[in-house]
Amino acid sequence: MPPRPLEIGPAGQATAHTIERTRTARGYSQRRLAARVTGRGRPMTFTALSRIERTVRRCDIDDLVAIAAALGIPPHALLAPAGEAEAGATYPTIPGFRNRGFSG
Repeated sequence: MPPRPLEIGPAGQATAHTIERTRTARGYSQRRLAARVTGRGRPMTFTALSRIERTVRRCDIDDLVAIAAALGIPPHALLAPAGEAEAGATYPTIPGFRNRGFSG
């Protein structure tokens, strides 16, 4: 019998919803954000992004970092509680982390 896929837990669900809220707050369609992610070297289709947002597909760490960069925020902002990753919010820099396109 094939292994059963792991259920997406509360942190994964919250991250998926934060990705969607941040994307829509910036006025990006799923196609536009997926193209921005791909442009940063992480190939992603809008279907894959849709599946992440709907919690049908897991968002791995490489996806998370690329999506955050495409949104212009540090990756940890996508892990923040609801409302903290909204457009216009500022985020602290991460010591030792090169902010490639992140504000903060």
